[in-house]
Amino acid sequence: MPRLVEREFDVIVIGAGAAGENAADRVVQGGLTAVLVEAELVGGECSYWACMPSKALLRPGTALHGAQSVPGASEAVTGTLDAAAVLKRRDSFTSHWQDASQVEWAEGAGIELIRGRARITGERTVRVAGLDGDDYALTARHAVVLANGSTPNRPPVDGLSEIEYWGTREATSAKEVPGRLGVLGGGVAGTELAQAFARLGSTVTLVARSGLLRNFPTEAAELVAAGLRADGVELRLDTKTRSVQRNSDGSLTLTLDGGDTVTVDRLLVSTGRRPALEGLGLESVGLSAGDGKPVTISTDSTGLVAEASGNDDGPWLYAVGDAAGKALLTHQGKYEARATGAAIAARAKGELRGDAEPWSRYAQTADEHAIPNVVFTDPELANVGRSLEQARQDGYNASSVELPIEVAGSSLHARNYKGWAQLVVDEDRKVLLGATFAGPDVAELLHAATIAVVGDVPLDRLWHAVPSYPTISEVWLRLLEKYGF
Repeated sequence: MPRLVEREFDVIVIGAGAAGENAADRVVQGGLTAVLVEAELVGGECSYWACMPSKALLRPGTALHGAQSVPGASEAVTGTLDAAAVLKRRDSFTSHWQDASQVEWAEGAGIELIRGRARITGERTVRVAGLDGDDYALTARHAVVLANGSTPNRPPVDGLSEIEYWGTREATSAKEVPGRLGVLGGGVAGTELAQAFARLGSTVTLVARSGLLRNFPTEAAELVAAGLRADGVELRLDTKTRSVQRNSDGSLTLTLDGGDTVTVDRLLVSTGRRPALEGLGLESVGLSAGDGKPVTISTDSTGLVAEASGNDDGPWLYAVGDAAGKALLTHQGKYEARATGAAIAARAKGELRGDAEPWSRYAQTADEHAIPNVVFTDPELANVGRSLEQARQDGYNASSVELPIEVAGSSLHARNYKGWAQLVVDEDRKVLLGATFAGPDVAELLHAATIAVVGDVPLDRLWHAVPSYPTISEVWLRLLEKYGF
């Protein structure tokens, strides 16, 4: 019979991924006690199945292609990727799916850990079915934080529920490279993994109901599409997958719009994710969904969950990272967690009452203005802030300036370098609302753009930020000159 263990903490954090770790760390730094509740590996999706392993799979191919693109170096490159060595290096970045170092960090930071599945049972109360067989009844003096991540969507494809297929977890932890790989989905994860496996030796077909990377400017996405095609990836865009079936030899056949078929050895389904809010007991605090729809929540700038029982009188339920559903990006989830943790500690001390001031250490203001994002394909795609369309939809008097990346630094960087850059300008205030870069190694241009957007740096002052010569950053000068400086 399970033993009932009753415990009390200042803050209970459900989910020990990157966002949960940061939230717990901040409240402990603020002088409170905290416990992380985690049913899987401490460190979460990013450490073991997303950011780190996927980038470890991508980087060797990008490095090899980079050398092949520079005369003098290209003559020295005579081989192809060693898939076994790439997978071995990937394993090292996931610590071989062991979380001992993350647990050690939590203990060193003064954060307790309970391994188990958590369920909210009322205001400030959480029940945990411990993986050790015990049953934990936890009470939070100040706050409960939802940081339990997201779960993949499954598209409505006939036969999909009857076959074994890869999600991103299975793809990033794969032990072998399939001969033929089908990818459903043209978003960031599907696009990155399609290129990674193509460069590791798979024949890849990517099928997407819409265009590739449709949330990015067309000119930028087209450069990525060209990069994938150069690696042999067949792109079937604006195409619906109607059905999938397993063949007698173990292969899978996809039937597409118009009756075309594609046969593959493995199928990766990467069609987006949603907050993992089911089974958390949110109905016990007035948060539920009707008509079979998934539970949804909304949060304010401190991460406080709207309409949760008791949150108006004494703030206690918060959500950060993917669970909050604002921006499903690790770095943004960690940012939200830092702000939320600081807000919880400040409210506990009486230092914060009511709403947090925008751009204060307690507010997630950047979620509204400056979310940076990188697609780690080759070429890379990096953007921050609003697109021109988004800016106009949000009521800004916005314009844009764009041009190919053709500067001394890019021509030195690689033979036949192809890139594209765009700035989105608020014409009333003459500051940046957003920026996009596409091309080899443009991710390192992004933080300068993020600072400019967050800081509302006037364009006439930004013109005095002289880029070093000869670097790809010279594109900043060319963009400002085209704008009129």
